[in-house]
Amino acid sequence: MKEDYFKYQAQTSAHPLALEISHAKGSYIFDTDGKAHLDFVAGVSACSLGHCHPRVVAAIQEQAQKYMHVMVYGEYIQEPAVAYTKLLASLLPAPLETTYLVNSGTEAIEGALKLARRFTGRSQIIAARHAYHGNTMGSLSIMGFEERKSAFRPLIPDVGFIRFNSEEDLLSITDKTAAVVLETIQGGAGFILPENGYLKKVRERCTAVGAMLILDEIQPGFGRTGKLFAFEHFDCIPDILVIGKGMAGGMPVGAFVASNQMMQALIENPKLGHITTFGGNPVIAAACLATLQEITESSLIQESLEKETLFRKHLQHPLIKEIRGKGLMLALMMEKPEVANEVILKCAEKGLILFWLLFEPNAIRISPPLTISNQEISHGCAQILEVLNDLKQ
Repeated sequence: MKEDYFKYQAQTSAHPLALEISHAKGSYIFDTDGKAHLDFVAGVSACSLGHCHPRVVAAIQEQAQKYMHVMVYGEYIQEPAVAYTKLLASLLPAPLETTYLVNSGTEAIEGALKLARRFTGRSQIIAARHAYHGNTMGSLSIMGFEERKSAFRPLIPDVGFIRFNSEEDLLSITDKTAAVVLETIQGGAGFILPENGYLKKVRERCTAVGAMLILDEIQPGFGRTGKLFAFEHFDCIPDILVIGKGMAGGMPVGAFVASNQMMQALIENPKLGHITTFGGNPVIAAACLATLQEITESSLIQESLEKETLFRKHLQHPLIKEIRGKGLMLALMMEKPEVANEVILKCAEKGLILFWLLFEPNAIRISPPLTISNQEISHGCAQILEVLNDLKQ
């Protein structure tokens, strides 16, 4: 299978981890040799309820027996999508009431950019340095990391960049700006939290000049930071909320949410302002609904903060310079990239899954399922410390 994998499946890097998967359950992924791997990454924050959560699996199975794809998005009334978007609206503050379901986080970003330009009649988009919002052409255009996008230029025009957490840079947001796009917590940059009321100040500046504020919650959303959405920590409500990753328990999905009035801008002039074949797919929507119900009806959101405390308690070591992030979105900061790389690879040999961050080479990602147990946290942290102790010698 490995030979076929490298021959027939396109690769994203020269050295993928190439773990051969047999099955996955709860906090563990099992390889074809039967070895269990404790998952501290959750498919890069996507498997919010762990692997094959019974409630999500049951919802998928039940819906698949009724009907799967029947029509392109927006034409037929399909109960799973209606129930999901209604529940989501009940959990979000005004004016976030209407959801456009798509296939991935990057498509949700694309839709949000189009909506902002269409609604405001402006063209300028402002994003943050070291931002990551996806890899399609529009998302790539607002990536704040030139090395990863220069090979694909020309990209979409009229995009500017500000420094995350820089109040001084907010003057760059003017009455020419259609939207400011920010990650609520910068992910690829190293799990950077907003400081000193930064997001609230961005919100105030956008309101003053009539620009839309788009918050990208693709990574921190759905309970990972101790709130359903991270913006709830920072006294800042966006005009457009972008979600994905953890919203369907491991199934591929994304969405952007705005006021009903704003969403009307995609209906006319031109009509079909954004279209998608598989957005709102009933099987995926059923998984979304089951995932959201489980997260909000359980104590998982509160537990994410308690589990953060446990991680921080266990992961005290001279080689760990800092632990960034919030809840179960954490980054261990090492002094050198070589140390971070060695820890990730050595832990993989021990059966503990860690991962890198896109733009911060000194970081080690920890973003486990929200359902991870305290015992599993302690066990995984002990393995990390073993590797660190070996490196320190």
